[in-house]
Parts: sequence; structure tokens; C-alpha cells
Amino acid sequence: MNVYTSVKSTSPETEPDGCIRFSDVSWEQFEAIEAAFKDFRGVKFFYLDRLLQIMTVSPEHEIIKKTLCMLLEAYMRANGIRFYGKGAPTLGNRELGGRKEPDDSYDIGTPKIVSDIAIEVVITSGGINTLEFYKRLGVREVWFWQNSQLSLYYLTGENYQEMARSAFLPDLDLELLLRCANMPDQYDAVTELLANISPV
Repeated sequence: MNVYTSVKSTSPETEPDGCIRFSDVSWEQFEAIEAAFKDFRGVKFFYLDRLLQIMTVSPEHEIIKKTLCMLLEAYMRANGIRFYGKGAPTLGNRELGGRKEPDDSYDIGTPKIVSDIAIEVVITSGGINTLEFYKRLGVREVWFWQNSQLSLYYLTGENYQEMARSAFLPDLDLELLLRCANMPDQYDAVTELLANISPV
């Protein structure tokens, strides 16, 4: 089977920031495309229900992700909250109907099979339903950074509900976190956060 010819017929949607989406992609086609890019760094894949998104990771994306994680980890350490960073492991399988890498993820309190918190830095708007993917995995809380804002969702029953505070870190001041995350210097951002939190 000529994977590339077959997928081309699905009329990809392109974005100006290095993201391209295909529809009606089989799991076999997805795995073949993913394998073809295995030696290329900075390329991320998100597959769900025959939809495929391929994105090149920009320096802006990586800086924002790192800043958020540095701030979050500084807060947890300052407050004696045990956490276990998992980074961005590839999650999902054929049976689940999808596969992707979170931008980062954490277990709070104790290590777990399914992460407590997944973090997504969204540079490209629209696309595949990320919350549907995480719901199938059973991830309880998903954080989205988009347009210099944070949105938090907690899985309640069968659906995610947007939350004003983290269920796992209820004392975390999200306004302070957001202000620090938007600072131009990472080191200064962490210093500012630590100077303005009172350990609980």
C-alpha cells in the first residue's frame, strides 16, 4: 500500500504555524507516517478516530511549556507537595482509538499509572478534541495554555468541567501563576512566584 498517496487524498488542512491535519486516516497509515518521521526531532503527532494532526514544535511552544513546569514545580516544592514529573510519554493505543504525547504531565502525592495532571500548550487553534482523548485515558485534570491564558478542566463523571482552581492543588493562586508565566524571563518568573506565595 502506498501510504502517502492514500493519505494525500484526504485533503489536509494547513495552519500557518507548522501544523497540518488529515482526515480519514487508518491506524496503519498513521503508524507508517509516524515511523517515517522517527529520525526527525521536533515533530509531534496526535491521532484520534481517524483524524491525524502533525505539528512542528516551535521554540515559543517549548519555552512556554518549560516556564509553566518550572513555576509549577517551584510551587509544589515550596509547599512540600510530593510530585512525580512524567514528561511527555506517548499515550494511547489502537484499542483506545488514539495516540499523542502531552506537553508534560504529573502525578501528585504518589506515582500512578494514569497521570493526575496533563499540560497542553496550544499554539494552534482548533483541531482534534484533546479532552476526548484524555477522557478515554482517565486523566483527571487537564491544563491548557492558549493565548497567554490558562484553562483547567477536571473530569467529573463522563465529562470535563472547567474549574477556577486545580482540584489537586487547590491553594495554588492561578492569577499569580499566570502573571509569572507571562513574564519575559524564566528566572525572574520563578523568583517572583516564590516571593509571593505563602507555604500552606
